[in-house]
Amino acid sequence: MSQVISAPAATARAASTRRDIGIKRRYAAERRFRTYGLAAITFGLLFLFLLISSVVSKGYTAFEQTMITIPVEFTESVIDKNNERATNPQKLMTANYPVVARNALAKVLGVDPSDRAAMKAVGGMLSDSVRTQLRDVVVNNPSVIGTTQPVSMLAHGDIDSAYKGQIDLSVPEKNRKVSDKQVGWMNQLAESGALAGHFNTGIFVNGASSRPEAAGVGVAFIGSLYMMLIVLVLSLPIGVAASIYLEEFAPKNRFTDLIEVNINNLAAVPSIVYGLLGLAVFINFAGLPRSAALVGGLVLTLMTLPTIIIATRAALKAVPPSIRAAALGLGASKMQTVFHHVLPLAMPGILTGTIIGLAHALGETAPLLLIGMVAFVADFPASPLAPSTALPVQIYMWANEAERAFVERTSGAIIILLIFLVLMNLGAILLRRRFERRW
Repeated sequence: MSQVISAPAATARAASTRRDIGIKRRYAAERRFRTYGLAAITFGLLFLFLLISSVVSKGYTAFEQTMITIPVEFTESVIDKNNERATNPQKLMTANYPVVARNALAKVLGVDPSDRAAMKAVGGMLSDSVRTQLRDVVVNNPSVIGTTQPVSMLAHGDIDSAYKGQIDLSVPEKNRKVSDKQVGWMNQLAESGALAGHFNTGIFVNGASSRPEAAGVGVAFIGSLYMMLIVLVLSLPIGVAASIYLEEFAPKNRFTDLIEVNINNLAAVPSIVYGLLGLAVFINFAGLPRSAALVGGLVLTLMTLPTIIIATRAALKAVPPSIRAAALGLGASKMQTVFHHVLPLAMPGILTGTIIGLAHALGETAPLLLIGMVAFVADFPASPLAPSTALPVQIYMWANEAERAFVERTSGAIIILLIFLVLMNLGAILLRRRFERRW
């Protein structure tokens, strides 16, 4: 006898079935969402890894520089033939030091000085910066004239690239910048220990140079440091003061609403627009010098202010209203409540936003190009008003160079810039974790 199911029971079973189907669909949708999220994170990390590995693989060799260490005879007949250095010290500044270096290397290699073609090839083994290096040795200690001293000199950029394996030496000689004769000399010097790779301190302390082996980011770093100090000194107090007024004291009306909307819009304005503004106001109108760290700092201050104001207002809003109510209830004034209670509790968020804004400003290039900081600057700026450049601009200029050796310099400078950015962001995270309070 078949069992008869009542209508209410059938309805309940159908409802239960629909509920189970709905739950399964919801769980399936949640699993798909998690899968999409994991896929997005995986792709992001993959591309980040490819980017960093590409930069590191091309730039890590920039922190090693090929040097040639040989005994150099500071020949008096070349440096000061007529013994004029006592009455004319300028003579030591204008001596033909490349000839001194070339003759020393030719002697080590056993090259006949009368063979002009061979001597020219020998001179091509050394960087043109030996002129400055040997000149400084003689000027600082004139007593070395007439003696032989061991000196470590920079190898030419092409020799450096060949020694690092960046030049394919299997191609015909006419298709590469390093001749077979120079390759043989390079191997000879390497076997004797006269030619070897050393840690490249020059990339950190040297300025711009047309010779890749002598180029460094030292001048650009000082320029960036000047600009970051200007941005910090101007943007932090102005941004915090504006945020406190808008959040704690300003009346809520259409005018303040308009200001808030404009601040949010300014945070999204392309950075090149700030460069145009700096060119029009600070250079053309105010008459400040082009390519100066002061102008760059002012432009980056304008660009950073919206970010700091937004971050500071968010930090002030995060302070519980009970803090304000308790302070006011105990008799504190509005000013005392803000500066003695609210602002200290919001300081972690303010510092975090400031550091993130500075990190953003440190990596900017477009506004600095428009105010002339793309100039070739080889000397360290003595003040913010002196001509200077910045790290991202230096990277931009090296990226446009045609020589192969500048490729590793570009990637090496990117690594240095990334390290500074990582350290600044790490500092922001540590400050937040150190001072953050949970409510």
